[in-house]
Amino acid sequence: MTVAIDVDKLMGLVYKAVDEVGATLNAALVVMGDRLGYYQALADHGASTPSELAERTSTDEHYTREWLNAQAAGGYVEYDASTGRYTLPPEQTVALTDPSSPAYLPGFFQIALGTVQHTTETIEAARNGAGVGWHEHTSDVHIGCERFFRPSYNANLLSSWLPALEGVVDKLQRGAKVADIGCGHGASTILMAEAFPQSTFVGSDYHAASIETARQRAADAGVGGSTSFEVAASDRFSGSGYDLVTTFDALHDMGDPVGAARHVREALAPDGTWMLVEPMAGDHVEDNLNPVGRAYYGFSTLLCTPASLSQPVGLALGTQAGPARIQDVTKAAGFTRFRTVAQTPFNLVFEVRP
Repeated sequence: MTVAIDVDKLMGLVYKAVDEVGATLNAALVVMGDRLGYYQALADHGASTPSELAERTSTDEHYTREWLNAQAAGGYVEYDASTGRYTLPPEQTVALTDPSSPAYLPGFFQIALGTVQHTTETIEAARNGAGVGWHEHTSDVHIGCERFFRPSYNANLLSSWLPALEGVVDKLQRGAKVADIGCGHGASTILMAEAFPQSTFVGSDYHAASIETARQRAADAGVGGSTSFEVAASDRFSGSGYDLVTTFDALHDMGDPVGAARHVREALAPDGTWMLVEPMAGDHVEDNLNPVGRAYYGFSTLLCTPASLSQPVGLALGTQAGPARIQDVTKAAGFTRFRTVAQTPFNLVFEVRP
């Protein structure tokens, strides 16, 4: 049977593909600009020629010229044909050079670039249902993950997320016992420890290299006395009687999230709270067919689902699990109270209690 082809739709797809390939390459270009200091030099010195940018960053002019042209074509920098100079607009300056901004983006590109580097392994895993562990990925995934999520934690954790939990801030101010599960490099743990010096914090993660980094960063931040870090799976972290347990952007990566939730339930004090932060998602596929959902489904396919499948049980919730599936996990673990207390464009925050 012959199927009629709409030539306009076909060419529209071709041009969309051109844009997609350009965007794929731009992830590497943003990481390049971040690491070589191109963005910072443009922010510091204003309109620049390729030769000036090369001199200021001690790089080769051939590369700065082509990089600048690619960035101009993508709308990341502005080009003045009359002067041959390139400018980083103020909005891009904030997004690409200010780590304190919640809109800081280099980590987002870094984790994306690191994720696609293991596409070959993921394709093979898809053939046989195997997984690819978090620990098997390049450090760009580990570092980029923290760099992407940390600005949001800095902007929201102390000001809105913790205050949204019933009675938790008062406990932290008086002196609470806190466990941060899947803490990675310890950004969330350290942020809380700095804000609540009367409390004690235990961070855990199965990835030993991340725990080593967390310990060093806590020492550098001056909170080594109130924090400790251990290498432990999510269903085996130590301690009990915790007033607060936190899990940031990690439950969906776990092989056995129900088992982890049961362990949280057992480790909590009778009136304790579990703050569960997960990627923004709706409960139905159609709820997530948007730019944020697209990015998260991509990470889910290439990073988060393979990570879960690499672990025992391998439930593979997926990055876009949605509140209903997350609540089902908590119910299966024996929790009876579950509510959404906050959200951002990238995250949902849940309060879970016995």
